[in-house]
Amino acid sequence: MINNSVLSIILGGGQGSRLYPLTADRSKPAVPIAGKYRLVDIPISNCINSNIKRMYVLTQFNSASLNQHIKNTYHFSFFSQAFVDVLAAEQTMQSDKWFQGTADAVRQSMHHFLQNEFEYALILSGDQLYNMDFQHMIEKHKESNAEISIATYPVTAKEATGFGLLKTNEENTITSFIEKPDESLLPDWTSDVSDEMKKDGRNYLASMGIYIFNRELLVELMKNPDTIDFGKEIIPNAIHDHKTVSYQYEGYWTDIGTIQSFFEANLGLTDDIPKFNLYDDNRIYTRARILPTSKISGTLLNKAVISDGCIIHADKIERSVIGVRSRIGKNSVVTNTYMMGNDSYESLEYIENNKIENVLGIGDRCNINNCILDKNSRIGDDVTINGGDHLEDTEKDNYIIKDGIVVVRKGATIPKGTII
Repeated sequence: MINNSVLSIILGGGQGSRLYPLTADRSKPAVPIAGKYRLVDIPISNCINSNIKRMYVLTQFNSASLNQHIKNTYHFSFFSQAFVDVLAAEQTMQSDKWFQGTADAVRQSMHHFLQNEFEYALILSGDQLYNMDFQHMIEKHKESNAEISIATYPVTAKEATGFGLLKTNEENTITSFIEKPDESLLPDWTSDVSDEMKKDGRNYLASMGIYIFNRELLVELMKNPDTIDFGKEIIPNAIHDHKTVSYQYEGYWTDIGTIQSFFEANLGLTDDIPKFNLYDDNRIYTRARILPTSKISGTLLNKAVISDGCIIHADKIERSVIGVRSRIGKNSVVTNTYMMGNDSYESLEYIENNKIENVLGIGDRCNINNCILDKNSRIGDDVTINGGDHLEDTEKDNYIIKDGIVVVRKGATIPKGTII
């Protein structure tokens, strides 16, 4: 049953420069994750699991692949009011500018939202990994007679300077808020958290960038064109005049903002009991592909996640996520790697007729370590890629190195015999 009192607004983010080159020709929410999903599937699935089935996804950079994914994935009943629509930045009589920030994106799209009946606007980020029951958050919002609710997450002192921090009173009402404070200010920003969080040194409440606004208040706040960001302006200004409460969340949550965090989140799925658990009733939905089962010959697999439609002859795959339609050749070793897979297959006949020297996927006798292989990349035979802290950040035509992680670009070729 659809919750018709709630409208979900998923923010696609800006240019996604910190996730470059994964965002070179796709928007951040369209980046493939966990071998078969896209980042945008996470907030959309959380909404569907919470019976919130009216969603807008706001984006402005490289939105073609995101549009295609959503069009091919989220089909609801013809008689249902459910929808997932992409709203790209557009020129209107009111504005000829691109989205200037999170609040400005919502402001410029308000005329679309207001065509729907709703009491509460649920505003989400399109680049986070978590499972949350939004219905519970909405019920707490109603019970407290709040005008704004902010989902919060306990973080350590090391993490705190990268977030908006807040403090609450005994009733969870937010009394103060600061965006990305200097380390010297942290002693004044500790909060009351659970004993389990205290044991982990998580004494600071960080905003998760997940908000509930009462409709009337959101309409009112969006009238001021000078406020362009929720974290920097809307929230700090609103807490003094409007009841704003904290909804404290203590499950798994990570912000996929950098290559490092993206890499760690994906490889974390190979743990025996992953923190982000795909193996329970909280389903993550994505495009239904009609693919064969994976075929694996003579390969030692240890802490490996293998998606559908793969053909694998490797010697060993360890602590790696292998995406759909991946091909890995004989005598190859793949460790600590996220291989996104391919959009299509190359038949033996096609390879022979077109004299293709480097086929899609990983060739024979390769050693791949600490690496992200973007979609449709070609790793020739006898290639060695050994990422790690010993490598300096660099950018080449077919790959870049960030924080020791070698990222092979989408559709790029690493020629036979290359050593990185």
